[in-house]
Amino acid sequence: MNEQIRARSVRLIDKDGNQVGVVNTSDAIEAAYQEELDLVEVAPSANPPVCRIMDYGKYKYEQAKNRREARKRQKTVQVKEVKMRPKIEEHDFNVKKRNAIRFLEDGDKVKVTIMFRGREVVHSSLGHDLLERLARDVYDISIVERAPVLEGHNMVMVLAPRRSSGEVDENA
Repeated sequence: MNEQIRARSVRLIDKDGNQVGVVNTSDAIEAAYQEELDLVEVAPSANPPVCRIMDYGKYKYEQAKNRREARKRQKTVQVKEVKMRPKIEEHDFNVKKRNAIRFLEDGDKVKVTIMFRGREVVHSSLGHDLLERLARDVYDISIVERAPVLEGHNMVMVLAPRRSSGEVDENA
């Protein structure tokens, strides 16, 4: 910026974005001071370096403002958990399914866990069938990100929301 630019000549762009051409660095700095603005090096690796006449403080402020706005707009995806037992009743299953649908519609991932107690783990196919049934019931709004896997006394499946109506499921 300004006197910190070490090149002898620079390609100058004026405050309106028009290209002036290759000029001496001291002449470019003088032109910036006449406009009461700064000479800022925007492409130092070019030959000769590209410099622009601009209000550097305003430029930095606009960049910071854009970064803040981008941070506000981004959605952080959370992983919500729905826990069930292999011998779950129909109504309880529907309540858990409604919760999973609500989480998916909010844009969060859902980790569905079937908890086996004691010797129930021998009949892990019951839990697998339950997870497959849930995946079928929420197929239109979600994709199976992680298939059902038995981890100790728990069987886990992860569902992710579909991004848009035009998304193609590679498993279909």
